Amino acid sequence: MAQHSKAYRTAAEKIDRDRLYAPLEAVRLAKETSSTKYDATVEVAFRLGVDPRKADQMVRGTVNLPHGTGKTARVLVFANGEKAEQARAAGADIVGGDELIDEVAKGRTDFDAAVATPDLMGKVGRLGRVLGPRGLMPNPKTGTVTMDVAKAVEEIKGGKIEFRVDKHGNLHFIIGKVSFSDEQLVENYGAALDEVLRLKPSSSKGRYITKATITTTMGPGIPLDQSRTTKLLEEDAA
Repeated sequence: MAQHSKAYRTAAEKIDRDRLYAPLEAVRLAKETSSTKYDATVEVAFRLGVDPRKADQMVRGTVNLPHGTGKTARVLVFANGEKAEQARAAGADIVGGDELIDEVAKGRTDFDAAVATPDLMGKVGRLGRVLGPRGLMPNPKTGTVTMDVAKAVEEIKGGKIEFRVDKHGNLHFIIGKVSFSDEQLVENYGAALDEVLRLKPSSSKGRYITKATITTTMGPGIPLDQSRTTKLLEEDAA
């Protein structure tokens, strides 16, 4: 078992493991217990009461965080001709067609999101071995296979995040940086939570979100009250 640093142990002692924290309290505690010298990322993890092996219980979607992620994503676009020019004008970092597909096939992954025009998906689809495990495969359901590449690039650059439940029923998403205000982090959390709730599969029975945790890079996890879905900026009444 890995040994945690003294700073981590000191931070962890501030957290009551037998308590579920309201979002506003959890955000404040996450920022307080972040011990990195850099501006750490704040992330939320949900355990969902779904069976991801069943196609009708796969929870996957995107959401535009009202305050962004605090990080400008590097966006790659598979496109040719006019669409390639539109992607570049919208701020795409890497743009190309067949040659770029070959580069990615050989292992190039210096980007955070990938967009493709529908006409190239026959070739891009063969990149599943490289892009799939990293969650980078363009998909029509998340708006990353589209003729409107400029809009896709602008949304991703503006704070659009993608999330997908893993095979164990866990779902992770970023809600910002430690430097964000408490309110910004809670509002970003609320936007993502609303979308996750909206995507609840009709075939999922019982409790949908069974566990929630908020954490910072290298910081301890803080138990979130997953039942709190409204009035997120209010203090915990308990």
